[in-house]
Amino acid sequence: MATLDTAQNTGVVLTERAAEEIRGLLERQGKADAALRVFVAGGGCSGLNYGMAIDDSVEEGDFIFTCHGVKVVVDPLSFNYIKGSSVDYVEDMMGGGFKIDNPNAIRTCGCGSSFSTEEGPEAESGGCCSH
Repeated sequence: MATLDTAQNTGVVLTERAAEEIRGLLERQGKADAALRVFVAGGGCSGLNYGMAIDDSVEEGDFIFTCHGVKVVVDPLSFNYIKGSSVDYVEDMMGGGFKIDNPNAIRTCGCGSSFSTEEGPEAESGGCCSH
């Protein structure tokens, strides 16, 4: 387990707006001490998908960041693909949701939930994201 200072600009950071939304979610679920787990999974039209979940545990090797009072946890494999990323909460005419700005992404799909990096797997199909 590695605890890193987000000021190093190598971690995964939350905007104040994202942290506010996550704190509210944790409170509503009665899990004020839980963390936001940010991860990457294979798939999607660009090769990799972002994922986020509320997690009560920290695994050995996880990177831990604290941002605006919210604990963020990233597994070592995912960290290679999303280090330096920021998570924001945005609202538009279609509603609200979390958006990840990843400086490692060299290609993203139109919906922004799928991406690829130089080291990441290539997309298995040319289709667009399914929601």
